[in-house]
Amino acid sequence: MKIEHPTPINWQFAKRAEQLQSSVIREILKITMRPDIISFAGGLPSPATFPVEHMKAAFDKVLSQQGKIALQYGPSDGYAPLREWIADSLSIPGSVITPDQVLMVSGSQQALDLLGKVLIEENSKVLVETPSYLGALQAFSVYQPQFVSVPTDDYGLLPEAVDGIADGARLLYALPNFHNPTGRTMSVERRMALVETCARHGLPLIEDDPYGALSYRADPLPKMLTMNPSGVIYMGSFSKVLTPGIRLGYVVGPTPLIRKLEQAKQAADLHTSQLTQMVVYEAIKDGFLAEHIPSIRTLYANQCQVMLDALAEFAPEGVKWNKPEGGMFIWVTLPKHIDCMQLLEEAIAQKVAFVPGAPFYANEAEKNTLRLSFVTVPPEKIREGVATLAKLIAAKI
Repeated sequence: MKIEHPTPINWQFAKRAEQLQSSVIREILKITMRPDIISFAGGLPSPATFPVEHMKAAFDKVLSQQGKIALQYGPSDGYAPLREWIADSLSIPGSVITPDQVLMVSGSQQALDLLGKVLIEENSKVLVETPSYLGALQAFSVYQPQFVSVPTDDYGLLPEAVDGIADGARLLYALPNFHNPTGRTMSVERRMALVETCARHGLPLIEDDPYGALSYRADPLPKMLTMNPSGVIYMGSFSKVLTPGIRLGYVVGPTPLIRKLEQAKQAADLHTSQLTQMVVYEAIKDGFLAEHIPSIRTLYANQCQVMLDALAEFAPEGVKWNKPEGGMFIWVTLPKHIDCMQLLEEAIAQKVAFVPGAPFYANEAEKNTLRLSFVTVPPEKIREGVATLAKLIAAKI
């Protein structure tokens, strides 16, 4: 029976819930789902790279041969063979990663939430790049830290800037490879300097690496995890190299931290899908990624060059952009007086979308910046969209 005339509930949200905000990118994506919009907004991998038939075969094999195990509850730390595969893939001579240092998570976004939960105290200091990944800022914000911005330049984070702000910080969060949103890559020298600086201060360093395999021209640069396994927390994901729909990531770090993250995960979701983990292991265990990833690199490199060529042809004087060496993003800086949030409204009216740069800043946002993603847009549409956007910018200069 339905209750008649219930008293309306005056919802009183927890203080941390009041900190929650919708993702600017996700809100923009709602608008750009229309097929007539040329969208440079989403950080979505290209569906053309999804190995549908290979994944279907892996699902069929797991369900037909190990179905009762795959459909059962699983261990909180993850499927052991997959954890062993990840540990082996990250190990190098002199720096061996063991499976008990690996925790499987439901997408790397869950890793960010768990790390915030176990490491961040209210009002504690958290160091982030300028700008930084919006998803990390969202995840950490729930735990009400004091964000401190670490200066960057066209080559990424400046390690020497950490010395003056490290005292009392709970962690430093960085994306060294094909950074989101800027597409920048940190050099080997800077990686070594950053690891050394954090080690000297006893500062946990989070190395978020979802794009590391997507280098256009060379093998990926060395991971900071291998430089100091006892002080670096490494985050990886299968979203950009296999498919994001499986929602499968992992976090690697010192065993005491991983066990504490595992306890936090038990309270959150017990474990990541056993079926998904077993399917991914079946799909990759015999070397498939070594065959598959080069095709993703080639596609993205070609798409990136189309956008760079279009920017060179159409962008008015005063507009600057980087030339990424891998990944999915180009970072554009406009003259100081242009507000990209306002520009976005005008662009959407002309059926073009992008992500304004301001939400990626923890402090003192630069409103004249924007992020362009090129991997899901056909070449002819890239040129058309960049030309339209360039006209709107030119009208403001």
